[in-house]
Amino acid sequence: MNKFLPGLFILLLAGVGASAQNFPYGTFSQEELAAKKYVKDTSAHAYVISEYGTSRIDVTSDDNIKVIHDYHVKIKILDSKAFDKGTVEVSYYTKGDNPESVEDIEGVTTYIDENGSAKQSVLDRSQVYRSKENVYYSKAKFAMPNVKAGSIIEYKYRLVSPYIYQFPSWQFQDDIPKMVSTYEVHIPAFWNYNASLRGRLKLTTNTAEVEKTCFSTHGASCDCSHITYGMADIPAFIEEDYMTAPKNFVSAIYYELSDYTNPYTNQKVKVTKDWKDIDYNLKKADYFGAQIRKKDLLKKYIDPVIEGKADDLAKAKAVYAYIQKNIKWNNVRARGSEDGIRKALESHTGSVGDINLALVAALGSAGLNAEAVMLSTRTNGLINKLYPVEDEFDYVVAKLNIGDKSYMLDASDPLLSFDMLPLKCLNDQGRVMSLDKPSYWVDLTARQPKRSTSSYELTLQSNGKMKGTVTNYSIGYEAYEKRKAIRKFNTTDEYVENLDERLAKVKILNSQISNLDSLDLPVVEKYEVEIDAFNSVNGGRLAFNPFFFDRIAVNPFKLQDRAYPVDWGMPSDERFVLNMTLPTEYVVESAPQPNAISLPNSGGKFMTDFNSDGNRFTFSNVVQFSKSVYESEEYPYLKEFYNKMIAAEKAEIVFRKK
Repeated sequence: MNKFLPGLFILLLAGVGASAQNFPYGTFSQEELAAKKYVKDTSAHAYVISEYGTSRIDVTSDDNIKVIHDYHVKIKILDSKAFDKGTVEVSYYTKGDNPESVEDIEGVTTYIDENGSAKQSVLDRSQVYRSKENVYYSKAKFAMPNVKAGSIIEYKYRLVSPYIYQFPSWQFQDDIPKMVSTYEVHIPAFWNYNASLRGRLKLTTNTAEVEKTCFSTHGASCDCSHITYGMADIPAFIEEDYMTAPKNFVSAIYYELSDYTNPYTNQKVKVTKDWKDIDYNLKKADYFGAQIRKKDLLKKYIDPVIEGKADDLAKAKAVYAYIQKNIKWNNVRARGSEDGIRKALESHTGSVGDINLALVAALGSAGLNAEAVMLSTRTNGLINKLYPVEDEFDYVVAKLNIGDKSYMLDASDPLLSFDMLPLKCLNDQGRVMSLDKPSYWVDLTARQPKRSTSSYELTLQSNGKMKGTVTNYSIGYEAYEKRKAIRKFNTTDEYVENLDERLAKVKILNSQISNLDSLDLPVVEKYEVEIDAFNSVNGGRLAFNPFFFDRIAVNPFKLQDRAYPVDWGMPSDERFVLNMTLPTEYVVESAPQPNAISLPNSGGKFMTDFNSDGNRFTFSNVVQFSKSVYESEEYPYLKEFYNKMIAAEKAEIVFRKK
């Protein structure tokens, strides 16, 4: 039997040519050893001199077909901040009767000794440790010997896996730059994969050739597609705050098994499915569709909950609160399980899938139109919409439809208000799985604001301290975050004590926190305070910075260039108003000038204002980001916006006696 891979797979590649080669192990040049910096990135603490990998499907010595992946890398260590590169961990799957294995680990460190001579230290294989990380995975761990500034570390290993459907991906980018990275694959024509390149970087090498009769087993044989991918002068990928999963942006090659022909039976099996296939399977699945259909099972629980409720929205809120309070999340994100709803109701605990499928069924039991939504969380990455794969989804929520309005619900968190998804779920789109119509995409966007308003009513005392009240209103997502922060403590008194300790110049004399358990209302914090936030200035003057509670001191955006978006997850609005009464003997000598800073395209604004009237003055401040996502082209403006805010918040109000 002799086959070629489908023509489309090869035509997607850039050409046909000679294959790349692995670099010699254990060799080095004087130039590599003497290097003090990486000329293409002088801020780098280390860089990859060369990286090579190869993956192939072959028959191993135990007469089983497996994926064999070889990895080889040589790294230049420039200073002590990169010593962690000498500690290596290789994760591999070990559950069940078909575990993966990591073999043939070798390592060598090249360095200059105290006499100026080049020396090499070889990794002792007895220093390779293996540990069980969890029920699914183990790790092979080793520390390279004699790692020091200026040294070169080099190591290689082989990963052998029986899981043909998980063909190894290849990550060209890492947190240090690379001079060159090369990946070769050898895929027998029995298996057909869809290959996709993610990230903004372009391949510098992309060749393909056919290897004749490269694979055979028990009389069956075929040709192979031999493909080489390469990149040169690869910049480091530096993670920064406010981003989704790095794998959405890091330049890498990923594989997905489309179909295969069993070499022993010649039977062709389709792996990549259409949405109609996934719809059919999920609707029939015991862990998914069968759970949603258990509306009758929930009637004895739900009928008393909705009794007396006048409209559908009131019923829905009552059902949501019931599931939210009666089933606790067990920290498992599984999409569902057989008998998940029944067990969750009886044991009062379950996975995200168990809880939110129970919510869908419970809403159905109440006569409401609810659907399940499968999604991928922000840390899990974006879904490949071209080739639907159920395993890419790691979370389930509920979508409620009442009239022409829809509501997104997650009952797994007792602090989430109605029609609010946690930030981790605000990741592009989710797939709505209905029992009576085809599935469809829905946008996963914030349905509520993130807003806070603070009011300070203070009076300057003759002793130079301020007394008065501070009232904070937290709304929407800000209220959710506030509730989470307070619930970390056993009591609200403990929360207030901790707040009092953190605010060095503020003494909390009395406190009152309202609406903590009323999830649809703002959290209101009211504090009676005494503030000693003045600095003495020459001539008996007092200087006071009005941003004594939440002053922005550090710009979170430090990169010269950010190649991925800034993703807040939602717009935000934060503002405060300070009203101060002065003693008759004091006047304001100088005050901050009004400020108005804006982002392009109505992206946000920062404003301050100052007004005085006799012995009273008002200072107000607004920080507003009107977009959830800012593209990489907007990054310089966002970075400069923060720089200007930080400078503006340094301004002080100066008082003096008449």
